[in-house]
Amino acid sequence: MYRRGSVVDPQSGLPSPCPRDRLLSPDSHMDVQGYKWVRWRVWLCRLAALLSLGLLLMVFHWRPRLAVLARCRSCPLALADVLLLRDSFGQQHVVEVLTEEMEAGSLELLGQQEEADWRDTVQLHKEEKTLLRYYLYEGLRYIWLDRKGAFCRVSVLSEDWTCRDLYGFQKGLSPQEQSLRRCMFGANLIDVPVKSYMRLLFEEVLNPFYIFQVFSITLWTIDEYYLYALCIFIISVISISISLYETRKQSITLRNMAQFITNVTIHRDSGEEERVSSVELVPGDCLIIPQDGLVLPCDAALLAGECLVNESMLTGESVPVLKTPLPVGDRTYSSETERRHTLFCGTHIIQAKGGRPGGSGAVAVVTSTGFFTAKGNLVSSILYPQPINFRFYQDAMKFLLILGVIAFIGTIYIFVILFRTNVTWLQLIIRSLDVVTIAVPPALPAAITTGTIYAQSRLKKRGIFCISPPRINVCGKVSVFCFDKTGTLTEEGLDVWGVMESGPAGLSELVPDPKLLPPGHMRSALGCCHTVTLLRGEPLGDPLELKMVDSTGWTLQEPEGEGDAVHAAFGGHKVLAVMRPPTQRPHSLGTTSSEAIAIVKRFPFSSALQRMSVVTVSHEGRSALAFLKGSPEMVASLCDSDTVPAQFSSTLRNFSSEGLRVLALACKPVDVNSDLTNIERGEVEKEMQFLGFLMMKNLVKPESPEVINILTLAHVRSVMVTGDNILTAVNVAKSCGMVRSDEKVIFVIATPHTAEAMPSLRFSEEDVGASAGQSPRDVTNQGLYQAGSSYHLAINGKSFAALCDHFPEHLPKVLLKATVFARMAPDQKTQLVKELQQLNYRVGMCGDGANDCGALRAADVGVSLSEAEASVASPFTSNTQNISCVPLLIREGRCSLVTSFSLFRYMALYSLIQFCSVLILNTVLTTMADMQFLFCDLFLVTLLAIVMGRGGPSEELHPWRPPASLLALPVFGSLFIHTCMIVLGQLAAFFITTTQEGYIPLNSTVFGAENLPNMENTCVFALAGYQYIIMAVVVTKSFPHKKPLYHNVIFLCLLLIHFAVMTSLVLYPGPFLGQIFKLYNFTDMNFKMLLVAVAALNFLVCFVVELLIDLGILNCLRLLRGRRPSKKQYKRLKALLSDSASWPPLDQTLSSTEHSVISFS
Repeated sequence: MYRRGSVVDPQSGLPSPCPRDRLLSPDSHMDVQGYKWVRWRVWLCRLAALLSLGLLLMVFHWRPRLAVLARCRSCPLALADVLLLRDSFGQQHVVEVLTEEMEAGSLELLGQQEEADWRDTVQLHKEEKTLLRYYLYEGLRYIWLDRKGAFCRVSVLSEDWTCRDLYGFQKGLSPQEQSLRRCMFGANLIDVPVKSYMRLLFEEVLNPFYIFQVFSITLWTIDEYYLYALCIFIISVISISISLYETRKQSITLRNMAQFITNVTIHRDSGEEERVSSVELVPGDCLIIPQDGLVLPCDAALLAGECLVNESMLTGESVPVLKTPLPVGDRTYSSETERRHTLFCGTHIIQAKGGRPGGSGAVAVVTSTGFFTAKGNLVSSILYPQPINFRFYQDAMKFLLILGVIAFIGTIYIFVILFRTNVTWLQLIIRSLDVVTIAVPPALPAAITTGTIYAQSRLKKRGIFCISPPRINVCGKVSVFCFDKTGTLTEEGLDVWGVMESGPAGLSELVPDPKLLPPGHMRSALGCCHTVTLLRGEPLGDPLELKMVDSTGWTLQEPEGEGDAVHAAFGGHKVLAVMRPPTQRPHSLGTTSSEAIAIVKRFPFSSALQRMSVVTVSHEGRSALAFLKGSPEMVASLCDSDTVPAQFSSTLRNFSSEGLRVLALACKPVDVNSDLTNIERGEVEKEMQFLGFLMMKNLVKPESPEVINILTLAHVRSVMVTGDNILTAVNVAKSCGMVRSDEKVIFVIATPHTAEAMPSLRFSEEDVGASAGQSPRDVTNQGLYQAGSSYHLAINGKSFAALCDHFPEHLPKVLLKATVFARMAPDQKTQLVKELQQLNYRVGMCGDGANDCGALRAADVGVSLSEAEASVASPFTSNTQNISCVPLLIREGRCSLVTSFSLFRYMALYSLIQFCSVLILNTVLTTMADMQFLFCDLFLVTLLAIVMGRGGPSEELHPWRPPASLLALPVFGSLFIHTCMIVLGQLAAFFITTTQEGYIPLNSTVFGAENLPNMENTCVFALAGYQYIIMAVVVTKSFPHKKPLYHNVIFLCLLLIHFAVMTSLVLYPGPFLGQIFKLYNFTDMNFKMLLVAVAALNFLVCFVVELLIDLGILNCLRLLRGRRPSKKQYKRLKALLSDSASWPPLDQTLSSTEHSVISFS
């Protein structure tokens, strides 16, 4: 028991992708076993490897766990030389524990809090050397901590840093401290391994596929199939060469993208600045960012100044983001919660200002390096992708095992048959093993990827780029697609619809143009509450804020250089930006428009907080005001209740129901003499005074309703996941067709446990959260299913969190019918995708990449709408800025999946055709000729297999999804029936030949090629040749997921050529071809025509059988076993709900202790 341990990941509870969250880091809770080398076992294994001619080493290469068990003994983790890791997917990995000597006395350089942890990482030996024990796994470094009794990610040493601690690093590290940290954390390098050609060749040749090829070629050579063996050898060499070139090319491309080394400036504890390589950076280094910016080589927390950052490489979002200094506080720093204050590795800092003397540059502290950065995490997800849990790939391996069993049976049959004859033992063994090389097609795994390769090529031409080709087949099985709203379903830009100002008498009339507002706080809030900045004189920022500022007519100016004059003009406060109103003009009331206002502090927008705020100072520093902008519900909760107008809820409901994006604004006076630069967010955003509403019109993209309708008709469920108001989201859902006009929307309101109340859950046709005080609508309690009316559920982020925490028994039922998820934080979007997957949905996610990164990567199919050619934010990236790419992706996925099925069945049937031919001929002591094998394998089968997948997807999305299981009854049943038809066809040709008047029996004293040419061989070869062509036609599917067969012109032409060549070989082979192919010269033309007729009959029977199977005739067999419930949880749940008259329980308040009348497990 002592040998087991775990890898501790202290960050696993965070939704942040940096350090990696549980989704992207399946090794968060790996099972770890420790082993120690045993010298005599190691030498024994070396001897066994020598005696087995390297076979044992090959087995160890395929199964590293066996190598560890054979050479080592189990031991405590603290003493282990080798570790055996098992990740959450059940995959096992072997890693070696490394040691590194550290400088004596180096630990004393660290503070007390860190020293305890760092001392745990060492062991003192007799020589009194200080050793660090660690191992590397997927680029990450894990160090041994005695106190925790486990290997922990090295990031554990910085996980408890508070924001105040980070400011403490502003003084810089000493060279000794940096050297020690580099020893612990390793080099700041995202190092993608690029293997040499020799190592790649070694690993490729040891692939079971090529070992099987070497075995086959050796066998054929011994059996004197020299020409065939040579051709297969040449093809294998070409295949290996191409594979090595492509593998190394991809590794180099990824390394060039991942590895970035530059020179940066850091601040030392001596007060000096030093220029160092980015490889030398460690967490805690104080980084100086120049005014012109740079591409960041690490993750860092911004401490001084503001940075304008392009994060498109990580998120796909092309709009630059303004980063502001990290607020000082004692809370633990997290890159996710402090995203707007964190500079991520790989992002391009366009401009830095306000953090250094002279007003230029910025100061940041390094928080993560190497693979622990956001970029390192995403590169790791490409380099070490999660195994795709897709049934098609699992069944492909199972079917290979079935073919292996068939091969074993064939081997025994041939052995018994030939054992009775006078063949030599060498011939007996060769013939028996030869059957294995025929029955198990080594090219099968490679062949089924052909459809994916064609689909990827077609997608690229349509502007959809893919970094995970196996997921193309998964697209064909998507059953629910989630969409972000803003920028995805609706236009990115918003137009100002109007403003309503709050006053003592309540809300004013709607003012359509903010320029018409009287001077006052509301107008100032619209002009100042934003994070818009200037780049080369042009305003840059969030499209919503740009529209808002533009509608006011105010202009933005930023201090240049030291900006002392500007600072002095506003009371000596450090000014970030100055907002100037339009040219002053007389107002109708005799006053003039307001003066310029300086922004001295910004708290950027946070999706989790649903708000942003600024602190401003008036001219000459006479007064200071804080302005707040955000979701109306959040802003109202931060305002004094006396200032929130009575008609707040009804007004919000009315405008949201019209599909308008509604924002609320608030303000409060701040002490102008306080330290405004270092004021905390919590102090600013409380006890505000409500100012009013800003309404913006967000139009639905014209493509959205059409695409949603296509998906609905194709039985692909559409779901909206947005951060916007729930009523706005419902309106957009109705506008784009997710909710039809005749369908009801029921709001799910869940409340968490509080000091005043227990958790509750309520289903209402009124949005209680937005219309408090209104009496609920009188509705019947009759279940909507029984009433025959369709309904959709809508839920917001707070209710979703309460539902997950307090009502898990109701969660699956809500997910089954929920169409609108509003006010969802980024981590909640990811959680939603995972919960849908728990119900066995294949989930697609389409978003703009900014707040959807986690959900895009968690989904089975993630599509990022980005102008970048390829973004690591998701498996698929579309440069078309609307959701029209979604049906195309699903169509290509279905086409690829159908093609993969066709190729799989064809390659399996090709093996079975040849298997039957060899068994029949070997039974009568003959075999196929060298050129016959070559002709069938290369000319007939390979060419057809290559072009079979060229047919493109159907233009329409059909309601029926293609199957994903190769072992399903229709697929397995058709293979069995076709195999029977193949055997019957070849036996028919054989017996027809043997009953002919001119039949010449075989010479029973010789075996194999010495018996060629003969009648039996020629007739069986003729029918088998036709069967290769027949099966290519029969198994190639078109309707409803692919274009009709005539669109694949090359395939049709090849079929005609093959048919013509095969017919000429049967009817008029001629002496030259007859000699090459070892064909018997039949003189009876009627007999030759009879062989063609048997082939034609074989085709007709197989074609009709396949047609009947497609129509579902095999499904009749399922009636014999009775109707079984679906294996998919969401289908079983849907069946249960359809029989319920009490779900959902309208206008009834459920407590967490109550249970639904429907239970589901």
